[in-house]
Amino acid sequence: MPATKSVPKELLPVLDTPLIQYAIEEAQAAGVERMIFVSHPSKDAIEHHVLDDAELRATLKERGKARLADRLRKAAIDEDDHDVIFVMQDEPLGLGHAILCAAEHALPGAVAVILPDDLILGKTGCLTQMIEAYNTSEAGHMVATMEVPREAVSSYGILSVARRDGPFAYADRMVEKPAAEEAPSTTAAVGRYVLDGSIFETLRSQEPGAGGEIQLTDAIARGIETTGLAGFRFEGIRFDCGSKAGMLAAELHLARQDPEFDAVIDDFVASFHTAEVA
Repeated sequence: MPATKSVPKELLPVLDTPLIQYAIEEAQAAGVERMIFVSHPSKDAIEHHVLDDAELRATLKERGKARLADRLRKAAIDEDDHDVIFVMQDEPLGLGHAILCAAEHALPGAVAVILPDDLILGKTGCLTQMIEAYNTSEAGHMVATMEVPREAVSSYGILSVARRDGPFAYADRMVEKPAAEEAPSTTAAVGRYVLDGSIFETLRSQEPGAGGEIQLTDAIARGIETTGLAGFRFEGIRFDCGSKAGMLAAELHLARQDPEFDAVIDDFVASFHTAEVA
C-alpha cells in the first residue's frame, strides 16, 4: 500500500517484469503441466496479464511496435502448451485455504506451489531444483528452506530438524511464526513447496490457526508422521518482495547485472561518495 490499492501485488514490476511473470517462467522451466492461479475477483488484471491478448498485439504491430508485440506474446502463457485455470478465493482465509481452492483442478500426484512475492533468482530455477530433488527425498512434502537470523524467525514457518542429509533437512515438527526463544531452529520455509497430493484431504479438516486462518504450515505439520517433511536448501538468492526493502533489493540485484543500468548505478554511487566527502 498505497500502490497495491489499485494494482495487485503480483503485478508490481521488478524493473520491467511483474512478479507473477517470474513465477510463471519458473513453473514453465520446471515442466509444470497445469497452472492454477488462485486469485480474487478484484484482481482481474492478473488474468489479463497472464493470457495472450491478440487484439492488443495486432494494435501494437499496426503502430510499428512489432518488437513490443512479440515480447507480450512470449510473456503470455501458450494455452496449447499448458492448462491454465483461474480459481477465486473470495475471502482472505489463509494460504492453506487458497491451496484448497485449487483442489478440484489439481492433477493426480504431487503438486507444486509458488508464492510470487517470494522472488528466488539463480542459475537454475528453485522449483526445477526441488522437483529434481523430490524423487530422491524420503519425504512426501518438501519445502524450500533457508537459514534466517534468530530474531527473524517469527516471520516464518520454522522446521524442527531431526537430521540433515546434504541439501535436505528432515523435520519432525514445523512451527508457524514462533517467538525467537521458542523456535526449534533457524531453518525457515519460504515460498516454494512440492506437496504430496494428500495435502488437500488434510486441508479439508484443518482447523484455523494463527490469525484465524487456515495455515498451510499446520496442515503440513499434521502429515509429518505419515507423509514426512523435508526442507530443501536451494541454490539462489531469495527476495521478500512482499516488503519494500525486499523489492528494492531485488531491483538493485537485477540492475547490477544489466549493462543498461551501469551509468545510473555509477552516477548514484559517485553522488553518494561526493555527498559523504562534502
